[in-house]
Amino acid sequence: MNDFNATVINEFRSNNGHVETAGFGKNLVLLHTLGAKSAEPRINPLFALPDGGSWLIIGSFAGSPKAPAWVHNLRAHPDSVAVEAPSEDGVERLDTAVSEVEGDDWEPAWQKFIEASEQFLKYTETAQGRRFPIFRLTPTR
Repeated sequence: MNDFNATVINEFRSNNGHVETAGFGKNLVLLHTLGAKSAEPRINPLFALPDGGSWLIIGSFAGSPKAPAWVHNLRAHPDSVAVEAPSEDGVERLDTAVSEVEGDDWEPAWQKFIEASEQFLKYTETAQGRRFPIFRLTPTR
């Protein structure tokens, strides 16, 4: 885990899910996955948009031409995913069902990210044509 992620994770857990670093505010979850190849536990702080009783997350990787490792982890182990999310009582960890947003559902989801932050649109300038994968995380309890 890099130092930036460690800082964000510590701030998230210390402030009941509120993170000022990088302007996340309350639009952050901690994604718990298993490594695609290693099956080792991984944690990634991610910008997340509430969508009904779910969250939408996007694999923009700050506009990199490559998808972030967590995308591969989700696809390899979709049944072993949880999030830590802000709640009325602080932060709670929830097991989640994962579905990749595809087809006609992708564009409306993409628009939600652009509306939340124009930075996502700027990321397309450096992504070399890569379409950012979007996932829906739905608590299973």
